[in-house]
Amino acid sequence: MEKIKIGIINVSDRASRGEYEDLPGQEVKRLLKLWLSSPWEAEYAVIPDEQHLLEKEMITMADDKACCLIVTTGGTGPAVRDVTPEATVAVCEKLLPGFGEQMRQVSLQYVPTAILSRQTAGIRGNTLIVNLPGKPKSIRECLEAVFPAIPYCIDLIEGPYMETNQNTMKVFRPKQG
Repeated sequence: MEKIKIGIINVSDRASRGEYEDLPGQEVKRLLKLWLSSPWEAEYAVIPDEQHLLEKEMITMADDKACCLIVTTGGTGPAVRDVTPEATVAVCEKLLPGFGEQMRQVSLQYVPTAILSRQTAGIRGNTLIVNLPGKPKSIRECLEAVFPAIPYCIDLIEGPYMETNQNTMKVFRPKQG
């Protein structure tokens, strides 16, 4: 069985310069190891908050490296350098606004500033791209909220069949028949 490829991109000026440890990207990896039972491998990048660089990396991961899922961390707020949603919209053929809506709804249970978040998601070819916030605690809260729909979304865009460890992550797929 061929390994599923998942892109993980930490969008951070400081982490890309080595000024602090890449905790957001490592948190995504940790969660995926916990939740996925299908064999998978990460395509990994830490890049600065530069829209053209992020677009290039997402296109490479989707088109050349055949990642069925790309998860970005960081760059989703209102700050001047936060351009992750713009890059995502630029490279996607279809947007899935429900992902961002669900993540903001969950985050509002913890912090009133969740309304400032601009996470989004979309599809490029056979790849689902999901933007997450940059703090590890928020990454878990948001990814946990939307992950139950991710394997079925990947089914619908003709990506690989993704199975999860039912003890740690229950996903939804409609019953066949």
